[in-house]
Amino acid sequence: MKALRRFTVRAHLPERMAALDRLSINLRWSWDKPTQDLFATIDSELWKQVGRDPVALLGQVSPKRLDELAADEPFLHQLDELAAELDDYLSRPLWYQQQLEHGAELPNGIAYFSMEFGVAEVLPNYSGGLGILAGDHLKSASDLGLPVIAVGLLYRSGYFRQSLTADGWQHESYPSLDPQGLPLRLLTDSSGSPVLVDLAMPEDSELRARVWIAQVGRIPLLLLDSDIPENDHDLRGVTDRLYGGDQEHRIKQEILAGIGGVRAIRAFTEVENLASPEVFHMNEGHAGFLGVERIRELIDAGLDFDTALTVVRSSTVFTTHTPVPAGIDRFPVEMVKRYFGGPADERSREGHRSSDQSHESSRLLPGVSLDRIIWFGAEDDPSKFNMAHMGLRLAQRANGVSLLHGKVSRGMFNELWPGFDPGEVPIGSITNGVHAPTWAAPEWVELGRELIGNDDIDTLREPAVWEKLHEVDPGHMWWIRSQLRAKLVADVRARLRRSWLERGASEAELGWIATAFDPDVLTIGFARRVPTYKRLTLMLRDEERLEALLLDTDRPIQLIVAGKSHPADDGGKALIQQVVKFADRPEVRHRIAFLPDYDMSMARQLYYGCDVWLNNPLRPLEACGTSGMKSALNGGLNLSIRDGWWDEWYDGENGWEIPTADGLADEGRRDDIEATALYDLMEKSVAPKFYDRNEHGVPTRWVEMVRHTLIALGPKVLASRMVRDYTEKYYAPAAQSLRRTVEPGADGEPFGAARELAAYRERAAEAWPKIQITDVDSYGLPDTPLLGSEMTLTATVQLADLAPDEVSVQAVLGRVDASDVLVDPVTVPMQHTDTADGGNYVFTTTAPLPVAGPVGYTVRVLPHHPLLAGDNELGLVTLA
Repeated sequence: MKALRRFTVRAHLPERMAALDRLSINLRWSWDKPTQDLFATIDSELWKQVGRDPVALLGQVSPKRLDELAADEPFLHQLDELAAELDDYLSRPLWYQQQLEHGAELPNGIAYFSMEFGVAEVLPNYSGGLGILAGDHLKSASDLGLPVIAVGLLYRSGYFRQSLTADGWQHESYPSLDPQGLPLRLLTDSSGSPVLVDLAMPEDSELRARVWIAQVGRIPLLLLDSDIPENDHDLRGVTDRLYGGDQEHRIKQEILAGIGGVRAIRAFTEVENLASPEVFHMNEGHAGFLGVERIRELIDAGLDFDTALTVVRSSTVFTTHTPVPAGIDRFPVEMVKRYFGGPADERSREGHRSSDQSHESSRLLPGVSLDRIIWFGAEDDPSKFNMAHMGLRLAQRANGVSLLHGKVSRGMFNELWPGFDPGEVPIGSITNGVHAPTWAAPEWVELGRELIGNDDIDTLREPAVWEKLHEVDPGHMWWIRSQLRAKLVADVRARLRRSWLERGASEAELGWIATAFDPDVLTIGFARRVPTYKRLTLMLRDEERLEALLLDTDRPIQLIVAGKSHPADDGGKALIQQVVKFADRPEVRHRIAFLPDYDMSMARQLYYGCDVWLNNPLRPLEACGTSGMKSALNGGLNLSIRDGWWDEWYDGENGWEIPTADGLADEGRRDDIEATALYDLMEKSVAPKFYDRNEHGVPTRWVEMVRHTLIALGPKVLASRMVRDYTEKYYAPAAQSLRRTVEPGADGEPFGAARELAAYRERAAEAWPKIQITDVDSYGLPDTPLLGSEMTLTATVQLADLAPDEVSVQAVLGRVDASDVLVDPVTVPMQHTDTADGGNYVFTTTAPLPVAGPVGYTVRVLPHHPLLAGDNELGLVTLA
């Protein structure tokens, strides 16, 4: 019979071993191998059975074994050392504190919001790259000492567990998670009662959530949980599954994450007596509603809507992860109105009411027109509310996740900055990174410690440390790679056996698995989510040719494939089934396998052991693609389309570029061309280099590529580099912007600078339709202009009610194409030199001609204010 409810009872630890509880509850153990080794010594078999989960281990280990360990002096000595080391890690000054000591102006706190976090497999709150990236962000922020508070949702069934049916179709199951059996603690008030976050829902209902805390090193991760008795039955399921349910379900999740997340932070900082974060970082648009909640807080504090929006924008960072509009959450406008409209909140004060009373007032922002909220998500389809647009309109700073993705994003969101070329759209880029202690094989970490001469792997951030790999003998590097490949083969055989048994095979049929895959054969990995653009089945475009590569007698290849398709994506499931059916064939099943239930533990083995990491998306639809970074961190060579991070860091010696047929309208022909290029590379470049051995059996050319990959890519792919980039380029400027924005005005009034900027924005918006460039003249060029010849430009501008120092007038010069469109122009500021009658102002500049060939120029006017991040921020421009 089945239990009605499942819960976890933890063992009572002997007092001498109480530190085990602290070590188990802080997820730093997930990237600290000595701590993992300590837990393994408690009961090595049980450690494996519970999936290397310290909390589960301590819940199931026998009291007798704990009593034995309480008298085991070597164990206790190791426990004391690790507990002291954790305390030191949590308290000593790290990079962030060192920057403050050197006078850097950094935020006193950062709030990081994401819908998923892949911190450890024991906390399955992730589906793919976005979540793993968020987890790595937190771990590196902890290692660097950043004062981050992270916010997400606790999904009682996580994403899903994947298995295969007999005919290779994906099957999903949703095991229920017990928070008390996870490395979590409940946020409670001074009386010990759980803190509840509550939100008003339509039809006068109330959504409440508890707040669980996952401690990720120094970083508290707040996870909101709606499955509590205080909620009605239908609202208990809001946090049931990650990316499950319909749009109604999804908007509830995103309102809870954004609005509830801000309220959870306020409750947490009050309970813990911490300063509230200055900077708020939205990792994708899912948490965009956090900006609305922050505006509400400021309105409650006495600000008007526009001033509150100004303060919120100054301190918000938005990161987009999708290169296609289809990847953005878009809700029906009527749905958003239903959740945010309705009767004004009784807690409102009359003094908060704005002047736009002709429209329905927002329930969340009493006295503010609902249209103001709807505008945040406005797009070209008036019936849709676009969460990415909301993120961009609520954030003063935004970025993509690779150089190429930043460029793609500037084009994709160009409509929000009409009149600007895509290259001028204010979306930058921070290329993603990966957390080395989580993803680097212990063998490479140990080699690093030997080269450094101590245990401080934090120095891996410095490129000079990676240069020490030049000292390592090629034979030793090959030995490490071979050891890791052999371990992967053993893991693949075990997973293959489990999968075939789940699909209905008998043990008697599975004798072939004992020799499936070969620790000496070139091993290629392909593992990721399975949306169409990642092209899981490109490798099967010519099945006969693939089979020939797999079974080559002299230079065979073996392929390991894994990945989950979204439960509602039957097209993705069909792609998985196609791979499974090919891999099931007796002729090739010892050389290719699809492994179900791709998760962090499987991924780690693949990154460790694969010689080559394959990635063949439709360019440019891969925003970054961090799996290839993790492979490179372990000496794997990338075989990839030039997309995402590979586009900027491929150098010809760290792997292979699969040529692309970008822009080809016939998708089938494009796939044929790129698949053929892939087969050619594997046959004529990759395999020959792997199997070309010296007299000691070492493929010296291959090993030199491995060495070069580690030296060239090692310091670049680190998440510590990524988090430092965010800190220096986004967090610090956002904090500085906030501090300037909230300064008192000349009359000492609080938020005076914000009020003044809000007033300027309103005046600029009103004046802009009236601004005109009435005359442009050029002079000073010789009859035959030469490169570098100087030209003087003057422009007469009608500024309506704005002053000359409230605008930026620019000359734009550059090469022109056949249609007289400026190509890669340069901008030159023009100075106010004279005032004409009727509110006309004269601006002048002298500039050298920047290029040879057909050259053109124009003049434009942009708004200018010292508290704007840039003159393009408001999206206003007037062209001559």
